[in-house]
Amino acid sequence: MLQQTEPAKPMSAVRSTNKNPKCDPPDAKRIVIVDDHPLFRKGLQELIHSDESFAVCGEASTASEAMEVIRKLHPDLVIVDLSLPGANGIELIKNIRAEYPKLPVLVLSMHDESLYALRAMRAGADGYVMKHEAMANVVQAVHEVFNGRPYLSPAMAAQVITKFAHRQAEGEVDAVERLSDRELEILELIGKGNEVRQIAKLLHLSPKTVETHRAHIKDKLDLKNSREVARFALQWLQARGA
Repeated sequence: MLQQTEPAKPMSAVRSTNKNPKCDPPDAKRIVIVDDHPLFRKGLQELIHSDESFAVCGEASTASEAMEVIRKLHPDLVIVDLSLPGANGIELIKNIRAEYPKLPVLVLSMHDESLYALRAMRAGADGYVMKHEAMANVVQAVHEVFNGRPYLSPAMAAQVITKFAHRQAEGEVDAVERLSDRELEILELIGKGNEVRQIAKLLHLSPKTVETHRAHIKDKLDLKNSREVARFALQWLQARGA
């Protein structure tokens, strides 16, 4: 009997929240949360546990830590935030998809769905929920993903259909598509009025790194200086209603 229980030990060793007995039943779908805010992870865990068919059994605050937890816990689903220290959430999704092609990934992010949902889905995510909508939608989104259906908010789903039905004109949209995921993140924060030091603090980067990304944005969008980058970012966000 003792030998039969030994394989379960590593499951509770890696930043697992296995103090909760809900993680022990074999029929519960096991979930790992990746977010760098401990209080948000705790709140999300309580929300998910409101459905007895799910159990949060592990957590991580960075992309590298997340991969370690996933390898050791072998969860049924991973919930990923896009803004993580170091490698961002989209890079993490790509790494998860490369190593675990069939592991469902749900994005739960503060970033506007209209800006990042398609990029996240292209990287391999199965759904996208904005944090301010989490209370209402996250459990439904988890159910949808486990049932093999991608999850987007009704408004975003309609936007995607419209985009493919009526091809958007080339120009500004295509230029922004050339930006990397991190550059897009910084462009959004610039458009929302954040200075370099504020962006650095939000993204856990050095101010010099943010300035380098801003320079790349300027070059890729063929803009003359940082002031033009700020003006473009603001107009771009306004045009998308973000």
